[in-house]
Amino acid sequence: MLFLKKIDSLIGPLLARLLPRPAQETSLSHPPSRFLFIRPGGIGDAILLIPMILCLREAYPEARIEVMAEKRNSGVFALCPGIDRVLRYDRPRELLSALSRRYDLVIDSEQWHRLSALVARVIRSQMSIGFGTNERKRLFTHPVGYSHDRYERDSFFALLQPLNVNIPAIIDYPFLSVPDIDQQSADKMLKTLQGEPFIVLFPGASIPERCWGVENFGHLAARFRGAGIPVIVVGGREDSTAGSVILRDTPGLNLAGKTSLAETAGVLNRAQVLVGGDSGVLHIGAGLDVPTVSLFGPGIAEKWAPRGLQHRVINRKLACSPCTKFGTTPPCPIGAKCIQDISVDEVFIAAQNLFGLK
Repeated sequence: MLFLKKIDSLIGPLLARLLPRPAQETSLSHPPSRFLFIRPGGIGDAILLIPMILCLREAYPEARIEVMAEKRNSGVFALCPGIDRVLRYDRPRELLSALSRRYDLVIDSEQWHRLSALVARVIRSQMSIGFGTNERKRLFTHPVGYSHDRYERDSFFALLQPLNVNIPAIIDYPFLSVPDIDQQSADKMLKTLQGEPFIVLFPGASIPERCWGVENFGHLAARFRGAGIPVIVVGGREDSTAGSVILRDTPGLNLAGKTSLAETAGVLNRAQVLVGGDSGVLHIGAGLDVPTVSLFGPGIAEKWAPRGLQHRVINRKLACSPCTKFGTTPPCPIGAKCIQDISVDEVFIAAQNLFGLK
């Protein structure tokens, strides 16, 4: 990921200027038959893009919808039954497969980096839409404005403006669906709970500045068990040790590193509450209509935090936060005080108040 960002910054602007502008098509042919979405980046962006994909699916139910993603986020789209095929641009054969086709519409949902816009430009299509945040705007037939202060799901819906598609005023939840085989696998892992309601903790984070800390999660797990609420820890292999430490003195189930992304979604689908930081797992839980307690500091809560009465956002709102911009968070000189100052008590109370709402 860091390598691609470096390549993008070094040669992306030059390539974006060298490629000729696309022919300015004004509208789609009717009826359109094939759409391609390009979605690089993390899991959270991919989740928040799905309501827009489903909106386009409803507007054009007969069209074929394909998504070009990458290794770290491609599994997300298995949770969206409205998608016909998922390709990965980091697999040369699959990238070439997309380049060999012609699409009626290509939508690049990347917000800033140029490489995906370059891919959108060279793919044959009648119409292309993407955010015009820098040199990338000259690569689309229809560049769209982007606000860094806007809720990200709404920014993705703005990509439909050139199509005159009716955007829903209210999103139906859940908008994610766990495949049956993955839900059954998750249910087997949860069998020891015998149907008892439980809390899920996700201690992971993409960067250290977003970590609340293993010690805090350990104290929180102990508070839940003291209240008679079972605790499950989820995450990737990198979170397995943290899960063991969190549950070291507290009975619970550490599933970190033991589940696929879809199986993790299956576990979340059975949870009463999810507690975690600004992360892809948080957005999966929200997309499954699971009440959440989210811990924000460096990230922009107004842009990324789940919305609704069953979601609680805890944010210290220090003068120096949020400090993340276009996915980049600078090193913190004060030890991420914005998130470290969040107390175990307030997280426990917020989660306890949500327990039983599902």
